[in-house]
Amino acid sequence: MLTVEGLRSRYGRIEVLHGIDLHVDSGEIVTVVGANGAGKTTLLRCLSGVQPVSAGGITFRGEALTAVPAYKRLSRGLAQSPEGRQIFTNLTVEENLRLGAFLYVDDRVGKDMEDAFQMFPILREKRNLAAGGLSGGQQQMLAMARALMGRPSCLLLDEPSMGLAPIIVQQIFDVVSGLKSLGVTVLLVEQNAFGALKIADRGYVMETGTITMQGPASELIADPRIREAYLGI
Repeated sequence: MLTVEGLRSRYGRIEVLHGIDLHVDSGEIVTVVGANGAGKTTLLRCLSGVQPVSAGGITFRGEALTAVPAYKRLSRGLAQSPEGRQIFTNLTVEENLRLGAFLYVDDRVGKDMEDAFQMFPILREKRNLAAGGLSGGQQQMLAMARALMGRPSCLLLDEPSMGLAPIIVQQIFDVVSGLKSLGVTVLLVEQNAFGALKIADRGYVMETGTITMQGPASELIADPRIREAYLGI
C-alpha cells in the first residue's frame, strides 16, 4: 500500500532523514520506534505532505505521492493523527469530528460519527463541550477519531501514547489494534517501543534519521539490542 524509497528531508541546510526505505502492506500495523529526535515525526510529516522531501519517493496505492499537495492526500486515503494532538480547542468535540469529515457531505457522516463514539464512548458524553476542556487522553482519542472521520485506508499515528497514564495508553493501543479488523492499515510512530511492537505486525527502528533495524515485531521485541536500548530489559 505504501512504499518509501530513499527518502531524504532537511530543515534548512541540515538533513534530518538520510535515505529512508520502508513499506507498509495493506491490512498491516507497522511501527517505527526510536528515541526522541530520531526523525520519526519528520518521516510522518513527509508522508502527509507538510514537510518537504529533498530526495527519494513516496508511492501510495500505486500512485507517486511526493508531488501531491498535503490537502489532496486525504482524498487519496492517507490521514494523520499528529503528534501533540493539534485539536481545535475552541470548538466542540462534535465540531472537531465534523471537520475531520470535511471531504464528505453524504449521509454516512452521521454513521462515521456514531462509529467514533462507539470506539471512544467518552467522546459521546463530551460531544457538546469545548475540546480544550478534555483531558490529555480524551484529546488523543479525539485526534484519532477526527482522522478516522476522513475514512482513510491508511492511518498515520504519531506518538499517540505521549504523556498519557498507563491505563489510557493501553486503551489507545487496544483501539489501534482493533483498526485492523475495520480494514484500516496503520503506520504507528512511537517512543513506547514495547507497547507499539506488541500490537504491530512488523517494525522499523530509526536512529538519527536512518533505519537501523527492521523485521517482524515479534523478532524485534525479542532482540537483545532492542530490549536493552528501548525496553529497559
